[in-house]
Amino acid sequence: GWTCAERTFRTAFAESNTAANMQLHCATTYGHALQLAEIRESSRETWVAEADARLVAYVQLRLDATSPMISDERPVEIQRFYVDASHHGAGLAHQLMAHVVARAEAAGSTVLWLGVWERNPRALAFYRKWGFDVVAENIFTVGNDPQRDLIMRRDVQWNEGDRSRHSRPAATGSTRAHRAERGGCQRRHL
Repeated sequence: GWTCAERTFRTAFAESNTAANMQLHCATTYGHALQLAEIRESSRETWVAEADARLVAYVQLRLDATSPMISDERPVEIQRFYVDASHHGAGLAHQLMAHVVARAEAAGSTVLWLGVWERNPRALAFYRKWGFDVVAENIFTVGNDPQRDLIMRRDVQWNEGDRSRHSRPAATGSTRAHRAERGGCQRRHL
């Protein structure tokens, strides 16, 4: 699973960062022991999608993730949301986001929030389609490079008019998604 996490991060950001900063960031953020510790944390949920026995996407949620920039009750942070480039445009990201909204609602959260690099137009457009608005800024360091992240939030509850606007067909093909459990991976279809 951690190779999917590092691979998708590198694919998304390698062109815009130095090799040294990418290497430093990945060495301190990814790896089997680090990812396993995150999966085992009771305040996190990690959901992965696979196609042809290969992980192609994942989302990591932090439950009750308070922040000085988000004052709502029981906020859920989308800490990581990545889809392998081979599955861009297939509807998988929309399927995962619909699941994220459902999980936040089930957890009794009133708000979802995330940080996204200001120079990631694809992600910004996707989050805006899902009703996220920029509410603050934060510094996210990649290696030794401090970068500006935009903090985006949206209410978990939305009216039916908004729901139909954001609905997308489910991903097609043999893509399967499941939750990464504390002792390994247990398959749970979204």
